[in-house]
Amino acid sequence: MPISKVTFVRSTVLLILLGLAALVLIVAATFWLVGQTQAYSDKVTNARRERAAVVDLVRLVQEAETGQRGYLLTGDENYLKPYENARRDLEPQLARVRSYLNGEADIEGIVDRLNDVLTRKLDELRRTIDLQKAGRHEDAIAIVRTDVGQNLMDAAQDLFQRLIETTDSNVRQSLDQQRDNISYLRWVTLLSALAILLLGGGSVWTVLRYMNQLVAAEREVSALNAGLEERVRERTADFQRANEEIQRFAYIVTHDLRAPLVNIMGFTSELETSLTAIKAYMAQSAPTGEDAVAGAARLAVEEDLPEAIGFIRTSTGKMDGLINAILKLSREGRRTLKPEKIDLGALLQATASSLQHQAIEAGGEVQVDAQVPPIVSDRLALEQVFGNLVDNAVKYSQPGRPLKVRVKARQIRGRRIVIDIEDNGRGIASHDHERVFDLFRRSGAQDQRGEGIGLAHVRVIVRNLGGEITLKSSLGQGTTFTVSLPPDLRDVSGANAT
Repeated sequence: MPISKVTFVRSTVLLILLGLAALVLIVAATFWLVGQTQAYSDKVTNARRERAAVVDLVRLVQEAETGQRGYLLTGDENYLKPYENARRDLEPQLARVRSYLNGEADIEGIVDRLNDVLTRKLDELRRTIDLQKAGRHEDAIAIVRTDVGQNLMDAAQDLFQRLIETTDSNVRQSLDQQRDNISYLRWVTLLSALAILLLGGGSVWTVLRYMNQLVAAEREVSALNAGLEERVRERTADFQRANEEIQRFAYIVTHDLRAPLVNIMGFTSELETSLTAIKAYMAQSAPTGEDAVAGAARLAVEEDLPEAIGFIRTSTGKMDGLINAILKLSREGRRTLKPEKIDLGALLQATASSLQHQAIEAGGEVQVDAQVPPIVSDRLALEQVFGNLVDNAVKYSQPGRPLKVRVKARQIRGRRIVIDIEDNGRGIASHDHERVFDLFRRSGAQDQRGEGIGLAHVRVIVRNLGGEITLKSSLGQGTTFTVSLPPDLRDVSGANAT
């Protein structure tokens, strides 16, 4: 059955709209699945943090008991240092465990029982140590031989084990959910690609049939009007132009609808080009008495399609940015770190100098105070981290207030290197303090360009370097980002310095 011009236009428009709908579906599914993946990743991180807190609590209890035993056996008070340190840190650590596990009724019951057991255990340790200090060694040993302390330690170990098993179960469940989410994403992508391929095939089939009809019509005209050479040449030229337009349209359909995720922006541009060609074709071949169907098709081509293409360009542009952001984070996670000896003060000063002109334009300055020894780390990663943080401080200044950015570095107990990037800019609302590190999340007025990946990228880099990043901020007053790093990356990664 021949394809009429109206049928061809309607079929083409329908297939294009279905293709656009498929692309919108891919964008929406990708947004949702990325959000789910981030949520599951946060669950894994929280569960591992809970487990680490419980393990640290176990270590403190064991150190306290070890210090008591050493003191009772030797009478040397130097053995009391582990006991005293553990006793000092044990209560805050227990409070930390309770805060991490807050919200689970069964877990809270275990923590309450653990608190009771540890209180009695510490009391037993204190009594024996006090007796030993008073010279009543035998009395202290008699308390030990009652096995009260051992029984309390066994009860504590049982409770510790239950807490660790619970956190391990949470980790496994979250990892299983992540794997399921990845599988869903794979299926959504596959099914969407198949749908687009089918739509592309339908478009090609329609175009080819229409082209064949045009060729047949051209031959028929030549046979019926053999004596009218000039007219034949004119009609032939018209058909040739029509064939060129259809071939160009066929190329757009087969190329762009077969691979919308590979060259999405080019696809939209080609659609706009083809739309112009179709408008031109319809304008030069419009009949004098156009029926309602043809009029509807013309209205769709001239008004509806440009609006739909504008929407998909915006959506696919955002999708392209989001995919590039994810790939950027992924590449950073896979990049091999190259530890080398770095003058951190010089690196921070160079970063500040590169942004000083922007700060001056904002009516302010960037000051650096970094009196710390050289560290061994990855230079490129550090430049990315501090370049991003200082750039944010300059970019998000408070209008009407002279900008002040201070970068301070210091070494703290435990040999950690801590760098503070402090500004007096617009600040971040308290409910956004953690959300600003999430992928695609931004805080405050969106008057600056960005995709919401900068701080998420910074956190990934800092954690790859064995460090951590936190912030303190008050809305309208300013923000302080604190980066804590190990002085030697090789202690974390096991790599060799260059």
